[in-house]
Amino acid sequence: MNSQADIIAHRGGLWPGMSENTFEAFAAAHRAGVEWMETDVHASADGILFAAHDADLDRIAGRPHRIRDLSADELDSVELIAGGRLPRLTDLFERLPQARWNIDVKAAHSIGPMIRVVRMLGAEDRIRLASFSSSTLRRLRSGLPGVRTSTGVSETALFVLGGLLAPAGSGACPPPPGVDALQVPMSYKGVPVASRELVSRAHRAGLQVHVWTINEAQDMRALLERGVDAIVTDDVALGLREAAART
Repeated sequence: MNSQADIIAHRGGLWPGMSENTFEAFAAAHRAGVEWMETDVHASADGILFAAHDADLDRIAGRPHRIRDLSADELDSVELIAGGRLPRLTDLFERLPQARWNIDVKAAHSIGPMIRVVRMLGAEDRIRLASFSSSTLRRLRSGLPGVRTSTGVSETALFVLGGLLAPAGSGACPPPPGVDALQVPMSYKGVPVASRELVSRAHRAGLQVHVWTINEAQDMRALLERGVDAIVTDDVALGLREAAART
């Protein structure tokens, strides 16, 4: 696997004076040396994808509207509380041509627009698609054969349980075609997930292990010591320093 773990900028990272999931945040991460950006997408009423984590604008813009209920032109004019505006996904692809994108497709109504954007831009080599929903991922894989994806929650659980229940040396439950990464938390309800043993089994299955969302240096060091392939973080500068220190 990678000699140096990737640092993935979670929603572009947290930067002074910049909102999450804005062009300004992604550009700052790219200038700092990050190749992979993590973002989420929601489709507008007219089927245009915007980079946003929440389905509504309450937290980020103080407005009681769902993204799917507003047109793209209306969303273009929304000012975010912390500054900046919601970017269209196509604009991010075009304005940051060297960046790669780990994209969490949050809702079923965004699946068709996601497939259309990737086909229109020929962006298959620049993305990895993600979702908690394994059914969403199956539809994305069907519409974009060969595109990189991570595992959904149920797929991740099957991989973990397959390894736990399989006889010693028989390997883990095989991942679906197109999957190149397990994306997991460091722990879940106090139970460690991103263990050294999980990383080893994933690597034997040809999968990378990415861990989210890690913002403490000691946690980054522990994960890097276990051989994870990427750390998703809000603190991009810290992540880059810790990853470089391991080489």
